[in-house]
Amino acid sequence: MGQALSLKKSLSEPVKSADFSGHWLFGTRFFVAFSQTDTCLASSLSSLPTTRAFWRAWRKTCNVTGKPTSSPTWPFPQRTTFRWRFSEVASLPEDRQLRFVAGINQAQAAHLQRFWPFWARNSQLSPVQAWRTWLILGGRGSGKTRSAAEWVREQMENAVCSRMALIGPTFADVRDVMVEGQSGLQAIASPQERPRFDVSRRRLVWPNGGYALLFSAEDPDSLRGPQFDGAWGDEMAAWPKPDAVFSTLRPALRLGADPQLVLSTTPRPIPALKNLFGDPTCAITRSATQDNRQFLAHGFVEDLAARWHGSVWARQELEGELVEDAEGALWTRTQMAEVRARRLDGEFDRIVVAVDPPVSAGANADTCGIIVAAASGVGLSRRAIILADLSEQGLQPADWAARVAGAYEHFRANMIVAEANQGGEMVRTVLRLAVPMAPIRLVHASHGKRARAEPIALLYAQDRVCHAAHFRELEDQMCSFGAPGFTGSPDRVDALVWALTDLILDQGTNPSARSL
Repeated sequence: MGQALSLKKSLSEPVKSADFSGHWLFGTRFFVAFSQTDTCLASSLSSLPTTRAFWRAWRKTCNVTGKPTSSPTWPFPQRTTFRWRFSEVASLPEDRQLRFVAGINQAQAAHLQRFWPFWARNSQLSPVQAWRTWLILGGRGSGKTRSAAEWVREQMENAVCSRMALIGPTFADVRDVMVEGQSGLQAIASPQERPRFDVSRRRLVWPNGGYALLFSAEDPDSLRGPQFDGAWGDEMAAWPKPDAVFSTLRPALRLGADPQLVLSTTPRPIPALKNLFGDPTCAITRSATQDNRQFLAHGFVEDLAARWHGSVWARQELEGELVEDAEGALWTRTQMAEVRARRLDGEFDRIVVAVDPPVSAGANADTCGIIVAAASGVGLSRRAIILADLSEQGLQPADWAARVAGAYEHFRANMIVAEANQGGEMVRTVLRLAVPMAPIRLVHASHGKRARAEPIALLYAQDRVCHAAHFRELEDQMCSFGAPGFTGSPDRVDALVWALTDLILDQGTNPSARSL
Protein backbone atom coordinates (compact mmCIF):
# COMPACT_ATOMS: atom_id res chain seq x y z
CA MET A 1 0.00 0.00 0.00
CA GLY A 2 2.92 2.32 0.71
CA GLN A 3 4.26 1.78 -2.81
CA ALA A 4 0.81 2.39 -4.26
CA LEU A 5 0.45 5.68 -2.42
CA SER A 6 3.95 6.69 -3.46
CA LEU A 7 3.17 5.91 -7.10
CA LYS A 8 -0.10 7.81 -6.88
CA LYS A 9 1.74 10.86 -5.61
CA SER A 10 4.58 10.67 -8.13
CA LEU A 11 2.21 10.31 -11.08
CA SER A 12 -0.12 13.16 -10.16
CA GLU A 13 0.81 15.39 -13.10
CA PRO A 14 -2.23 15.99 -15.35
CA VAL A 15 -2.08 14.72 -18.92
CA LYS A 16 -4.03 16.71 -21.51
CA SER A 17 -4.95 14.22 -24.23
CA ALA A 18 -7.28 11.61 -25.63
CA ASP A 19 -10.63 13.35 -25.72
CA PHE A 20 -10.37 12.94 -21.93
CA SER A 21 -11.52 16.54 -21.27
CA GLY A 22 -8.51 17.27 -19.08
CA HIS A 23 -9.02 14.40 -16.64
CA TRP A 24 -5.85 13.06 -15.10
CA LEU A 25 -4.69 9.71 -16.37
CA PHE A 26 -2.31 9.28 -13.46
CA GLY A 27 -3.92 11.48 -10.85
CA THR A 28 -6.50 10.97 -8.18
CA ARG A 29 -9.36 10.16 -10.59
CA PHE A 30 -7.25 7.75 -12.59
CA PHE A 31 -5.85 6.05 -9.51
CA VAL A 32 -9.33 4.91 -8.53
CA ALA A 33 -9.98 3.33 -11.91
CA PHE A 34 -6.48 2.18 -12.83
CA SER A 35 -5.73 0.71 -9.45
CA GLN A 36 -8.22 -2.04 -10.34
CA THR A 37 -5.42 -4.17 -11.75
CA ASP A 38 -3.90 -7.61 -11.33
CA THR A 39 -0.77 -9.10 -9.81
CA CYS A 40 -0.15 -11.21 -12.90
CA LEU A 41 -0.03 -8.05 -15.02
CA ALA A 42 2.43 -6.50 -12.59
CA SER A 43 4.65 -9.56 -12.65
CA SER A 44 4.57 -9.73 -16.44
CA LEU A 45 5.73 -6.14 -16.61
CA SER A 46 8.57 -6.93 -14.22
CA SER A 47 10.26 -9.38 -16.59
CA LEU A 48 12.75 -7.67 -18.91
CA PRO A 49 11.66 -9.22 -22.27
CA THR A 50 7.97 -8.58 -21.66
CA THR A 51 8.61 -5.09 -20.36
CA ARG A 52 10.69 -4.22 -23.42
CA ALA A 53 8.05 -5.60 -25.79
CA PHE A 54 5.25 -3.89 -23.93
CA TRP A 55 6.73 -0.44 -23.57
CA ARG A 56 8.68 0.15 -26.74
CA ALA A 57 5.79 1.20 -28.91
CA TRP A 58 6.06 3.34 -32.03
CA ARG A 59 9.88 3.52 -32.04
CA LYS A 60 10.92 4.88 -35.40
CA THR A 61 12.91 2.44 -37.52
CA CYS A 62 14.72 5.08 -39.59
CA ASN A 63 14.52 8.74 -40.39
CA VAL A 64 13.05 10.06 -43.61
CA THR A 65 16.45 10.13 -45.31
CA GLY A 66 16.67 6.35 -45.02
CA LYS A 67 19.46 6.29 -42.43
CA PRO A 68 18.96 3.85 -39.54
CA THR A 69 18.47 5.36 -36.11
CA SER A 70 21.07 4.92 -33.42
CA SER A 71 18.64 3.08 -31.17
CA PRO A 72 17.63 -0.56 -31.88
CA THR A 73 14.65 -0.83 -34.18
CA TRP A 74 11.39 -2.11 -32.81
CA PRO A 75 8.38 -1.56 -35.07
CA PHE A 76 5.20 -1.91 -33.09
CA PRO A 77 1.68 -2.03 -34.61
CA GLN A 78 -1.38 -0.56 -32.97
CA ARG A 79 -2.91 -4.04 -32.79
CA THR A 80 -0.85 -5.41 -29.92
CA THR A 81 -1.22 -9.02 -28.79
CA PHE A 82 -1.00 -8.00 -25.15
CA ARG A 83 -4.24 -9.14 -23.54
CA TRP A 84 -4.77 -6.33 -21.01
CA ARG A 85 -6.77 -3.18 -21.70
CA PHE A 86 -7.75 -0.29 -19.47
CA SER A 87 -11.40 -1.31 -19.63
CA GLU A 88 -10.53 -4.79 -18.36
CA VAL A 89 -8.18 -3.53 -15.67
CA ALA A 90 -10.77 -1.05 -14.42
CA SER A 91 -13.33 -3.81 -13.95
CA LEU A 92 -11.20 -5.87 -11.54
CA PRO A 93 -11.81 -5.93 -7.76
CA GLU A 94 -10.15 -3.20 -5.76
CA ASP A 95 -7.72 -5.49 -3.97
CA ARG A 96 -6.29 -6.70 -7.29
CA GLN A 97 -6.01 -3.11 -8.45
CA LEU A 98 -3.93 -2.17 -5.47
CA ARG A 99 -1.65 -5.19 -5.84
CA PHE A 100 -0.89 -4.18 -9.40
CA VAL A 101 -0.17 -0.56 -8.54
CA ALA A 102 2.26 -1.77 -5.88
CA GLY A 103 3.99 -3.98 -8.45
CA ILE A 104 4.95 -1.44 -11.12
CA ASN A 105 7.63 1.19 -10.95
CA GLN A 106 7.45 4.82 -12.00
CA ALA A 107 9.30 4.26 -15.27
CA GLN A 108 6.81 1.62 -16.33
CA ALA A 109 3.89 3.82 -15.40
CA ALA A 110 5.36 6.75 -17.34
CA HIS A 111 5.58 4.57 -20.46
CA LEU A 112 2.09 3.18 -19.97
CA GLN A 113 0.77 6.71 -19.90
CA ARG A 114 1.36 6.99 -23.67
CA PHE A 115 0.87 3.36 -24.66
CA TRP A 116 -2.22 3.74 -26.84
CA PRO A 117 -3.20 0.04 -27.30
CA PHE A 118 -3.70 -0.19 -23.55
CA TRP A 119 -6.13 2.75 -23.41
CA ALA A 120 -7.91 2.25 -26.71
CA ARG A 121 -11.10 0.35 -27.34
CA ASN A 122 -11.18 -1.99 -30.33
CA SER A 123 -13.15 0.58 -32.31
CA GLN A 124 -10.34 3.10 -31.76
CA LEU A 125 -7.61 0.95 -33.32
CA SER A 126 -6.93 0.83 -37.04
CA PRO A 127 -8.85 -1.97 -38.80
CA VAL A 128 -7.11 -5.31 -39.24
CA GLN A 129 -8.33 -5.76 -42.83
CA ALA A 130 -6.74 -3.98 -45.77
CA TRP A 131 -8.08 -0.48 -46.34
CA ARG A 132 -7.31 2.74 -48.17
CA THR A 133 -9.81 4.85 -46.24
CA TRP A 134 -10.64 4.43 -42.56
CA LEU A 135 -13.88 6.18 -41.60
CA ILE A 136 -14.20 6.76 -37.84
CA LEU A 137 -17.82 7.57 -36.98
CA GLY A 138 -18.50 8.65 -33.42
CA GLY A 139 -20.67 10.73 -31.13
CA ARG A 140 -19.50 13.83 -29.31
CA GLY A 141 -16.59 13.03 -27.02
CA SER A 142 -16.37 9.40 -28.17
CA GLY A 143 -12.60 9.57 -28.74
CA LYS A 144 -12.64 9.68 -32.55
CA THR A 145 -10.16 12.57 -32.75
CA ARG A 146 -7.73 10.75 -30.46
CA SER A 147 -8.06 7.58 -32.54
CA ALA A 148 -7.07 9.38 -35.74
CA ALA A 149 -4.30 11.36 -34.03
CA GLU A 150 -2.77 8.16 -32.64
CA TRP A 151 -2.77 6.64 -36.14
CA VAL A 152 -0.94 9.69 -37.49
CA ARG A 153 1.48 9.56 -34.59
CA GLU A 154 2.30 5.91 -35.23
CA GLN A 155 2.81 6.47 -38.95
CA MET A 156 5.06 9.48 -38.51
CA GLU A 157 7.15 8.30 -35.58
CA ASN A 158 7.78 4.94 -37.26
CA ALA A 159 8.61 6.72 -40.55
CA VAL A 160 5.91 4.71 -42.30
CA CYS A 161 4.77 8.10 -43.57
CA SER A 162 6.91 11.19 -44.04
CA ARG A 163 4.52 13.54 -45.87
CA MET A 164 1.12 13.80 -44.19
CA ALA A 165 -1.87 16.04 -44.96
CA LEU A 166 -4.08 17.36 -42.14
CA ILE A 167 -7.47 18.75 -43.25
CA GLY A 168 -10.16 20.32 -41.05
CA PRO A 169 -13.31 22.40 -41.64
CA THR A 170 -11.20 25.56 -41.22
CA PHE A 171 -7.52 26.25 -40.63
CA ALA A 172 -8.37 27.29 -37.06
CA ASP A 173 -9.94 23.85 -36.49
CA VAL A 174 -6.79 22.13 -37.74
CA ARG A 175 -4.60 24.20 -35.46
CA ASP A 176 -6.81 24.23 -32.36
CA VAL A 177 -8.07 20.62 -32.49
CA MET A 178 -5.82 18.43 -34.62
CA VAL A 179 -2.48 19.98 -33.66
CA GLU A 180 -2.77 21.82 -30.33
CA GLY A 181 -5.95 20.30 -28.89
CA GLN A 182 -6.12 18.02 -25.87
CA SER A 183 -6.26 15.05 -28.24
CA GLY A 184 -4.03 16.74 -30.81
CA LEU A 185 -0.74 15.53 -32.20
CA GLN A 186 1.42 17.63 -29.92
CA ALA A 187 -0.43 16.65 -26.74
CA ILE A 188 -0.28 12.89 -27.28
CA ALA A 189 3.42 12.70 -28.23
CA SER A 190 6.22 12.07 -25.77
CA PRO A 191 8.61 14.99 -25.14
CA GLN A 192 11.29 13.26 -27.23
CA GLU A 193 8.98 12.66 -30.22
CA ARG A 194 6.81 15.79 -30.02
CA PRO A 195 6.49 17.52 -33.41
CA ARG A 196 7.29 21.20 -33.79
CA PHE A 197 4.56 23.47 -35.13
CA ASP A 198 5.90 25.82 -37.82
CA VAL A 199 3.04 28.34 -37.89
CA SER A 200 4.37 30.50 -40.70
CA ARG A 201 4.67 27.53 -43.06
CA ARG A 202 1.55 25.81 -41.72
CA ARG A 203 3.26 22.52 -41.08
CA LEU A 204 4.09 20.16 -38.24
CA VAL A 205 7.63 18.79 -38.21
CA TRP A 206 8.68 15.59 -36.39
CA PRO A 207 12.18 15.06 -34.95
CA ASN A 208 12.91 12.40 -37.62
CA GLY A 209 12.34 14.93 -40.44
CA GLY A 210 8.83 13.91 -41.47
CA TYR A 211 6.22 16.62 -41.62
CA ALA A 212 2.49 17.23 -42.04
CA LEU A 213 0.99 20.12 -43.99
CA LEU A 214 -2.15 21.86 -42.70
CA PHE A 215 -5.11 22.57 -44.98
CA SER A 216 -8.57 24.08 -44.67
CA ALA A 217 -11.50 22.34 -46.36
CA GLU A 218 -12.70 25.83 -47.29
CA ASP A 219 -9.95 25.95 -49.93
CA PRO A 220 -9.88 22.60 -51.81
CA ASP A 221 -7.54 23.95 -54.50
CA SER A 222 -4.77 24.40 -51.93
CA LEU A 223 -4.33 20.60 -52.08
CA ARG A 224 -3.24 20.84 -55.73
CA GLY A 225 0.51 20.46 -56.15
CA PRO A 226 1.66 18.75 -52.91
CA GLN A 227 1.82 14.97 -52.70
CA PHE A 228 1.43 12.76 -49.66
CA ASP A 229 1.77 9.23 -48.34
CA GLY A 230 -0.99 9.68 -45.74
CA ALA A 231 -3.79 12.05 -44.74
CA TRP A 232 -6.15 12.74 -41.86
CA GLY A 233 -9.40 14.67 -42.29
CA ASP A 234 -11.28 15.68 -39.15
CA GLU A 235 -15.04 16.39 -38.94
CA MET A 236 -15.46 15.60 -42.61
CA ALA A 237 -19.26 15.90 -42.43
CA ALA A 238 -18.82 19.58 -41.47
CA TRP A 239 -16.61 20.43 -44.46
CA PRO A 240 -18.21 23.08 -46.67
CA LYS A 241 -17.04 21.38 -49.90
CA PRO A 242 -16.28 17.71 -49.17
CA ASP A 243 -16.56 16.49 -52.78
CA ALA A 244 -14.20 19.19 -54.00
CA VAL A 245 -11.70 18.30 -51.26
CA PHE A 246 -11.75 14.60 -52.18
CA SER A 247 -11.34 15.38 -55.88
CA THR A 248 -8.03 17.13 -55.14
CA LEU A 249 -6.87 15.09 -52.13
CA ARG A 250 -7.12 11.58 -53.55
CA PRO A 251 -4.85 12.29 -56.57
CA ALA A 252 -2.34 13.79 -54.12
CA LEU A 253 -2.10 10.51 -52.16
CA ARG A 254 0.50 9.02 -54.48
CA LEU A 255 3.64 8.55 -52.36
CA GLY A 256 4.78 5.39 -50.60
CA ALA A 257 3.72 1.80 -51.01
CA ASP A 258 0.24 2.15 -49.53
CA PRO A 259 -0.99 5.73 -48.95
CA GLN A 260 -3.99 5.78 -46.63
CA LEU A 261 -6.65 8.31 -45.60
CA VAL A 262 -8.28 8.52 -42.15
CA LEU A 263 -11.52 10.44 -41.70
CA SER A 264 -12.94 11.15 -38.22
CA THR A 265 -16.38 12.72 -37.95
CA THR A 266 -19.74 12.86 -36.27
CA PRO A 267 -22.05 11.63 -39.06
CA ARG A 268 -24.46 13.75 -41.04
CA PRO A 269 -26.53 12.54 -44.01
CA ILE A 270 -24.50 14.28 -46.73
CA PRO A 271 -23.80 12.63 -50.12
CA ALA A 272 -20.01 12.59 -49.64
CA LEU A 273 -20.34 10.55 -46.44
CA LYS A 274 -22.95 8.21 -47.90
CA ASN A 275 -20.66 7.49 -50.85
CA LEU A 276 -18.00 6.15 -48.47
CA PHE A 277 -20.40 3.46 -47.26
CA GLY A 278 -20.39 1.96 -50.75
CA ASP A 279 -16.61 2.12 -51.17
CA PRO A 280 -15.14 -1.43 -50.87
CA THR A 281 -11.75 0.00 -49.83
CA CYS A 282 -13.26 1.97 -46.93
CA ALA A 283 -13.21 0.39 -43.46
CA ILE A 284 -15.71 1.83 -40.97
CA THR A 285 -15.60 1.83 -37.17
CA ARG A 286 -18.20 3.32 -34.82
CA SER A 287 -18.08 4.66 -31.27
CA ALA A 288 -20.76 6.14 -29.03
CA THR A 289 -20.27 8.88 -26.46
CA GLN A 290 -21.26 6.38 -23.77
CA ASP A 291 -18.25 4.19 -24.67
CA ASN A 292 -15.86 6.93 -23.56
CA ARG A 293 -17.70 7.98 -20.41
CA GLN A 294 -14.77 7.10 -18.10
CA PHE A 295 -12.74 9.93 -19.64
CA LEU A 296 -15.44 12.58 -19.83
CA ALA A 297 -16.61 15.10 -17.26
CA HIS A 298 -18.84 13.70 -14.55
CA GLY A 299 -22.49 13.85 -15.62
CA PHE A 300 -21.72 14.95 -19.20
CA VAL A 301 -23.15 11.83 -20.86
CA GLU A 302 -26.19 11.69 -18.59
CA ASP A 303 -26.97 15.37 -19.13
CA LEU A 304 -26.93 15.17 -22.93
CA ALA A 305 -28.80 11.87 -22.92
CA ALA A 306 -31.56 13.43 -20.81
CA ARG A 307 -31.75 16.55 -22.97
CA TRP A 308 -31.84 14.67 -26.28
CA HIS A 309 -33.69 11.55 -25.15
CA GLY A 310 -35.68 9.94 -27.93
CA SER A 311 -34.67 12.44 -30.59
CA VAL A 312 -32.88 11.85 -33.86
CA TRP A 313 -30.25 14.26 -32.56
CA ALA A 314 -29.35 11.76 -29.83
CA ARG A 315 -28.87 9.00 -32.37
CA GLN A 316 -26.59 11.19 -34.46
CA GLU A 317 -24.65 13.20 -31.88
CA LEU A 318 -24.38 10.61 -29.08
CA GLU A 319 -24.58 7.24 -30.82
CA GLY A 320 -22.65 8.27 -33.93
CA GLU A 321 -25.40 6.89 -36.15
CA LEU A 322 -25.94 8.12 -39.69
CA VAL A 323 -29.57 9.23 -39.71
CA GLU A 324 -30.93 9.22 -43.25
CA ASP A 325 -33.54 11.63 -44.55
CA ALA A 326 -36.93 9.93 -44.74
CA GLU A 327 -37.99 9.40 -48.33
CA GLY A 328 -40.99 11.56 -49.15
CA ALA A 329 -40.49 13.98 -46.24
CA LEU A 330 -41.08 17.65 -47.07
CA TRP A 331 -37.84 18.81 -45.41
CA THR A 332 -34.28 17.44 -45.19
CA ARG A 333 -31.61 17.72 -42.52
CA THR A 334 -29.28 19.50 -44.90
CA GLN A 335 -32.02 22.08 -45.34
CA MET A 336 -32.37 22.42 -41.56
CA ALA A 337 -28.65 23.10 -41.20
CA GLU A 338 -28.93 25.82 -43.83
CA VAL A 339 -31.90 27.59 -42.23
CA ARG A 340 -30.04 27.77 -38.92
CA ALA A 341 -27.17 29.52 -40.68
CA ARG A 342 -29.40 32.24 -42.15
CA ARG A 343 -30.35 35.44 -40.34
CA LEU A 344 -33.23 37.88 -40.76
CA ASP A 345 -31.96 41.44 -40.66
CA GLY A 346 -33.99 44.51 -39.80
CA GLU A 347 -37.07 45.06 -37.64
CA PHE A 348 -40.01 42.66 -37.63
CA ASP A 349 -43.32 44.12 -38.76
CA ARG A 350 -45.41 41.23 -37.42
CA ILE A 351 -44.96 38.63 -34.67
CA VAL A 352 -47.41 35.80 -34.04
CA VAL A 353 -47.81 33.00 -31.53
CA ALA A 354 -49.39 29.97 -33.23
CA VAL A 355 -50.97 27.16 -31.21
CA ASP A 356 -52.29 23.75 -32.24
CA PRO A 357 -54.25 22.64 -29.13
CA PRO A 358 -54.48 18.93 -28.27
CA VAL A 359 -57.85 17.20 -28.29
CA SER A 360 -57.33 15.78 -24.81
CA ALA A 361 -55.11 16.30 -21.77
CA GLY A 362 -52.97 14.06 -19.62
CA ALA A 363 -50.00 11.74 -19.96
CA ASN A 364 -51.23 10.11 -23.18
CA ALA A 365 -52.46 13.29 -24.88
CA ASP A 366 -50.90 14.75 -28.01
CA THR A 367 -48.32 17.49 -27.75
CA CYS A 368 -49.64 21.05 -27.77
CA GLY A 369 -47.79 22.74 -30.62
CA ILE A 370 -46.76 26.33 -29.80
CA ILE A 371 -44.53 28.22 -32.25
CA VAL A 372 -43.44 31.88 -32.12
CA ALA A 373 -42.46 33.43 -35.46
CA ALA A 374 -41.86 36.88 -36.93
CA ALA A 375 -41.58 38.37 -40.41
CA SER A 376 -40.53 41.47 -42.29
CA GLY A 377 -40.43 42.64 -45.90
CA VAL A 378 -42.94 43.10 -48.70
CA GLY A 379 -44.17 40.78 -51.44
CA LEU A 380 -41.68 38.19 -52.65
CA SER A 381 -38.96 39.72 -50.48
CA ARG A 382 -40.91 38.99 -47.31
CA ARG A 383 -38.98 36.70 -44.96
CA ALA A 384 -39.84 34.94 -41.69
CA ILE A 385 -37.90 33.62 -38.72
CA ILE A 386 -38.88 31.00 -36.16
CA LEU A 387 -38.12 32.54 -32.77
CA ALA A 388 -39.18 29.79 -30.36
CA ASP A 389 -40.67 26.32 -30.09
CA LEU A 390 -42.60 26.18 -26.80
CA SER A 391 -44.49 22.96 -27.53
CA GLU A 392 -45.04 20.49 -24.71
CA GLN A 393 -46.90 17.26 -24.14
CA GLY A 394 -49.38 16.61 -21.34
CA LEU A 395 -50.52 20.17 -20.65
CA GLN A 396 -53.99 20.94 -19.33
CA PRO A 397 -55.95 23.63 -21.26
CA ALA A 398 -55.24 26.26 -18.61
CA ASP A 399 -51.53 25.39 -18.75
CA TRP A 400 -51.07 25.63 -22.51
CA ALA A 401 -53.16 28.81 -22.58
CA ALA A 402 -50.89 30.32 -19.91
CA ARG A 403 -47.83 29.34 -21.94
CA VAL A 404 -49.29 31.01 -25.05
CA ALA A 405 -50.10 34.12 -22.99
CA GLY A 406 -46.55 34.25 -21.65
CA ALA A 407 -45.10 34.01 -25.15
CA TYR A 408 -47.46 36.71 -26.41
CA GLU A 409 -46.29 39.12 -23.73
CA HIS A 410 -42.60 38.17 -23.81
CA PHE A 411 -42.24 38.57 -27.59
CA ARG A 412 -44.72 41.48 -27.75
CA ALA A 413 -46.64 39.66 -30.45
CA ASN A 414 -49.31 41.14 -32.71
CA MET A 415 -51.58 38.12 -32.87
CA ILE A 416 -52.37 34.69 -31.45
CA VAL A 417 -53.27 32.21 -34.19
CA ALA A 418 -55.05 29.08 -32.95
CA GLU A 419 -56.43 26.06 -34.81
CA ALA A 420 -60.06 25.57 -33.83
CA ASN A 421 -60.99 22.37 -35.70
CA GLN A 422 -61.25 20.36 -32.49
CA GLY A 423 -62.28 22.88 -29.82
CA GLY A 424 -64.06 25.61 -31.77
CA GLU A 425 -64.95 28.64 -29.65
CA MET A 426 -63.75 26.82 -26.55
CA VAL A 427 -60.19 27.50 -27.74
CA ARG A 428 -60.91 31.23 -27.92
CA THR A 429 -62.52 31.18 -24.46
CA VAL A 430 -59.56 29.41 -22.84
CA LEU A 431 -57.10 31.81 -24.44
CA ARG A 432 -59.20 34.84 -23.58
CA LEU A 433 -59.13 33.90 -19.90
CA ALA A 434 -55.33 33.73 -20.01
CA VAL A 435 -54.70 36.89 -22.03
CA PRO A 436 -57.86 39.07 -22.21
CA MET A 437 -56.51 41.87 -24.42
CA ALA A 438 -54.72 39.84 -27.10
CA PRO A 439 -56.09 39.65 -30.67
CA ILE A 440 -56.99 36.00 -31.34
CA ARG A 441 -57.47 34.55 -34.79
CA LEU A 442 -59.09 31.12 -35.05
CA VAL A 443 -58.17 29.14 -38.15
CA HIS A 444 -59.91 26.05 -39.53
CA ALA A 445 -58.22 23.37 -41.63
CA SER A 446 -60.08 22.72 -44.86
CA HIS A 447 -57.31 20.67 -46.50
CA GLY A 448 -55.14 17.77 -45.40
CA LYS A 449 -52.04 18.36 -43.30
CA ARG A 450 -49.62 17.66 -46.15
CA ALA A 451 -51.54 19.96 -48.53
CA ARG A 452 -51.32 22.76 -45.97
CA ALA A 453 -47.61 22.12 -45.35
CA GLU A 454 -46.44 21.97 -48.97
CA PRO A 455 -46.61 25.77 -49.57
CA ILE A 456 -44.61 26.25 -46.36
CA ALA A 457 -42.00 23.75 -47.55
CA LEU A 458 -41.74 25.81 -50.73
CA LEU A 459 -41.00 28.93 -48.67
CA TYR A 460 -38.10 27.04 -47.06
CA ALA A 461 -36.86 25.98 -50.50
CA GLN A 462 -36.94 29.64 -51.58
CA ASP A 463 -34.75 30.62 -48.60
CA ARG A 464 -37.54 32.75 -47.15
CA VAL A 465 -37.55 31.14 -43.67
CA CYS A 466 -34.79 30.81 -41.08
CA HIS A 467 -34.52 29.47 -37.53
CA ALA A 468 -33.15 31.53 -34.65
CA ALA A 469 -31.84 28.41 -32.89
CA HIS A 470 -31.65 24.65 -33.23
CA PHE A 471 -35.16 23.42 -32.44
CA ARG A 472 -34.42 19.69 -32.28
CA GLU A 473 -37.89 18.25 -31.75
CA LEU A 474 -39.44 20.55 -34.35
CA GLU A 475 -36.77 19.79 -36.94
CA ASP A 476 -36.98 16.04 -36.27
CA GLN A 477 -40.71 16.19 -36.93
CA MET A 478 -40.26 18.32 -40.04
CA CYS A 479 -37.73 15.87 -41.51
CA SER A 480 -40.14 12.96 -40.93
CA PHE A 481 -43.42 14.61 -41.85
CA GLY A 482 -44.79 13.53 -45.21
CA ALA A 483 -42.85 10.26 -45.39
CA PRO A 484 -44.89 7.06 -45.87
CA GLY A 485 -43.91 5.68 -42.45
CA PHE A 486 -44.68 8.83 -40.48
CA THR A 487 -47.05 8.21 -37.55
CA GLY A 488 -48.44 10.38 -34.79
CA SER A 489 -49.76 13.90 -34.78
CA PRO A 490 -47.45 16.57 -36.29
CA ASP A 491 -48.37 19.13 -33.64
CA ARG A 492 -45.24 21.24 -33.91
CA VAL A 493 -45.40 21.24 -37.72
CA ASP A 494 -49.09 22.22 -37.61
CA ALA A 495 -48.32 25.22 -35.41
CA LEU A 496 -45.39 26.12 -37.69
CA VAL A 497 -47.64 25.97 -40.75
CA TRP A 498 -50.28 28.22 -39.16
CA ALA A 499 -47.63 30.75 -38.06
CA LEU A 500 -45.97 31.03 -41.48
CA THR A 501 -49.29 31.02 -43.30
CA ASP A 502 -50.35 34.06 -41.29
CA LEU A 503 -47.00 35.83 -41.64
CA ILE A 504 -46.36 35.30 -45.36
CA LEU A 505 -49.08 33.52 -47.31
CA ASP A 506 -52.01 35.51 -45.90
CA GLN A 507 -50.25 38.89 -45.98
CA GLY A 508 -50.99 41.45 -48.68
CA THR A 509 -48.37 43.44 -50.49
CA ASN A 510 -48.51 46.23 -47.88
CA PRO A 511 -48.37 44.79 -44.38
CA SER A 512 -48.75 47.22 -41.52
CA ALA A 513 -45.53 48.17 -39.76
CA ARG A 514 -44.98 48.19 -36.02
CA SER A 515 -41.91 49.57 -34.26
CA LEU A 516 -40.43 47.56 -31.40
